[in-house]
Amino acid sequence: MGGIKLLMPFGESTLFETVIAAVRRSTVSEVVVVLGASAEEVRRKISFAQIKVVMNENFRDGMGTSLRCGVAHASGDAALVVLADQPLLKTETIDHLIHEYREKTPQIAIPVYRGFRGNPVLLDRSVFPEILELSGDIGCRAIFGGHAQNILKVPVDDVGVLLDIDSPLDLEKLRDRAAHSIESADLSGREIGEGPQLVIVGAERTGKTLAALGRLMNFSVTIIDPFLNAQEAPGVDRILDSLDFSQISPDSFVVIATGGRFDEEAVEQALSVGARYIALVANKRRAREVLNRVRADPNKLSMVRAKAGIDIGAEGPEEIALSIMAEIIAERHRTG
Repeated sequence: MGGIKLLMPFGESTLFETVIAAVRRSTVSEVVVVLGASAEEVRRKISFAQIKVVMNENFRDGMGTSLRCGVAHASGDAALVVLADQPLLKTETIDHLIHEYREKTPQIAIPVYRGFRGNPVLLDRSVFPEILELSGDIGCRAIFGGHAQNILKVPVDDVGVLLDIDSPLDLEKLRDRAAHSIESADLSGREIGEGPQLVIVGAERTGKTLAALGRLMNFSVTIIDPFLNAQEAPGVDRILDSLDFSQISPDSFVVIATGGRFDEEAVEQALSVGARYIALVANKRRAREVLNRVRADPNKLSMVRAKAGIDIGAEGPEEIALSIMAEIIAERHRTG
């Protein structure tokens, strides 16, 4: 980020203070802040009055260590894991998650915007022991697979649950969204064309490259992503901003390339419509974790190509996209 992300200006304060203010306006009974890198400078510049501050000395070992620190110092019946770089998160969303948790008593509650899973995640105290066992650079998702029947997905009207900051460009985009209507982005769909259907979930570089290759191969291309606008995907037949496969044909070739954001939900929906081809773009460990958390018949789940593409020694998004397109064409010719 070129500096300390938490202290970067956002609106009339800093990124971190904006998030803390939203949490403090909510009905939470206690706020625990876990600090790691640049902790002393953050503490000098931000007031933590009436906030419990915990220092994670092992922050270099990954986010799992910070989760452990936070949960270990949480005194309530449940804990909300709030990301420090989600400045558009609404206080009303936090309160709605708490209300739904109290009403329906799940072990885990997750906000969902237009079918896309977001943050913060609410954890019942019964799962705290599992969080305290986490290590390395893994988050709450690591425990989801063992609680599939006790996860509540809570629909929310808050795009802020999907928006965090990983780069200076992300920060500029969020500042722009905060200054203007969040719904002002052009997310309108286009009419679907003729020809075999290629459906890409996610608009990362691999997905965009695959879309361009699909058009060259005379596929009708749909991209599903909550933030993509038409100018960013020239030539694409259709853009959908909701993770809703009711508009997807069973004869489609589906590639899930979300960078880990919405993988489980996309796999479940692709399986539910009986898509002709389903591929997940992820490394071996991540793919295994995703498939372990998917709620689906094991026989159907075996149809998911968890190593997407043919083996050409692909490196980088463009070569990965080429290997996937080669596999799709082979499958298209094989099944007619």
